[in-house]
Amino acid sequence: METKNPAGLIVRAFAFIVEFSIIVILGGVVLMILKGEYNVNWTSGLSFQLFYTLYLTILPVLWIGYSLGKRMCKIKVKRLDGDNVKLSNMVMREVIGRGLIGFVSFGLSAVVSIFMIIFREDKRSIHDFIGGTYVSYNLSTSEYKY
Repeated sequence: METKNPAGLIVRAFAFIVEFSIIVILGGVVLMILKGEYNVNWTSGLSFQLFYTLYLTILPVLWIGYSLGKRMCKIKVKRLDGDNVKLSNMVMREVIGRGLIGFVSFGLSAVVSIFMIIFREDKRSIHDFIGGTYVSYNLSTSEYKY
């Protein structure tokens, strides 16, 4: 299948940084309200990893391919046939492709994925292949500039 308007490494990394920052700040505020203290160490625990993986898995299904960071950067996750992602796509992409394979490969799959996004014409990474997805700019016809 052909990917249309694939998003490159810079915009995907920026979306990840924005998203992660929002989650950490909001989570920190909630913890501060509940516990009376703000501590960033909560992001290194297993509960944060599970929450973040669930967030990255479920929100794009509910929000037609978007997460907070992707929406802000005007990119979205799509299936290879161009349709909206399903829960099965996102479980394969995030839980298996990013989480499990990242854990088993001691993070080496993330490095390989970076090079795949840089050098492949379709900009698909390991977790994109496993999930049958790609990340695309969400350009409407009014946004095209020739």
